[in-house]
Amino acid sequence: MRTGLWPDNCNGTYEENCDSSRDYTNIAGLLQDQGASDTLSFMQEFWVDINGQNEQFWEHEWATHGTCMSTLEPSCLPSGSPKGAEAVAFYQTVVKLFKSLPTYDWLSQGGITPSSSKTYTLSDFTSALNKASGFTPALDCSGSNVNQISWYFHLKGSVVDGGFVAIDAPKKGSCPSSGIKYPLKSGSSTSTSSGTGPTGSPGGLPSKATISALTSSGSSLGGLLSAGKWSTQTPGTYTISGSSDSFTLTSSKGDCAVTSGEFSCGGSSSSTFSVVTSGSNLLLAFQGSTKFSSDASPSGQAQETVFTGSSHSVEFSLALNST
Repeated sequence: MRTGLWPDNCNGTYEENCDSSRDYTNIAGLLQDQGASDTLSFMQEFWVDINGQNEQFWEHEWATHGTCMSTLEPSCLPSGSPKGAEAVAFYQTVVKLFKSLPTYDWLSQGGITPSSSKTYTLSDFTSALNKASGFTPALDCSGSNVNQISWYFHLKGSVVDGGFVAIDAPKKGSCPSSGIKYPLKSGSSTSTSSGTGPTGSPGGLPSKATISALTSSGSSLGGLLSAGKWSTQTPGTYTISGSSDSFTLTSSKGDCAVTSGEFSCGGSSSSTFSVVTSGSNLLLAFQGSTKFSSDASPSGQAQETVFTGSSHSVEFSLALNST
């Protein structure tokens, strides 16, 4: 399982981090205490973080997306429900949906199996999955490697007990039309130190990422919200489409662009960016430069406008963190 369950506004945009008062921690304990040990066991095997930070990953998915589901407001639950019951329902629904989408089996039935050398076309993937399910998902790639398959639904009723009606993906993902690799799984997950910046050796261009700010001293200080502002609040999630040399960014607010030197998301235009590898970081670059600046460093609820270049008071770089 790659990410989770995201609500959207039926136009490609979506809300994030809607209620920080319900940003629950110790998800494993929450599930066990409310009789969902089977759900937890499944999550520990199939819904895991690429860097071994499972608990932080689960917390992020609930806080970022689950809190934005209106039918999971505590007032929508039965009277007397324990604290966190809506989060338990969220995880149970994610697992239920995942079990209903045996994507790996469907690909295998269509002759698409992991390989260290073979490549496939986008049509190979979509045809196999459409034949098995009746619907076409979106495929996202990291470079030429497929790394995420997104299925879409219309929800009739509540997330808890409503009907998830499958639909075709409203737009294609970032995978190219041909030359797609379905690599063999290798290595093992290892724990890394916590923090908002990336850790370990940088890999290929992720299809989804948060963007953290690295100060001139090399320390991490907050990141970019979905509108493109610099803040110490929970960062937004960005969708990346393209290659390392030329890609676009989209957040829950819409396309991202640099206009008159100012970075923002949600306008009518988009800009192309690239990445530069620096040590263990994948740094965002605009027109070849990794330098960004603002008039001040953010703190508390403050949000600072991000500019390209180093013409403003506080200079920093922006690192992509795969989600």
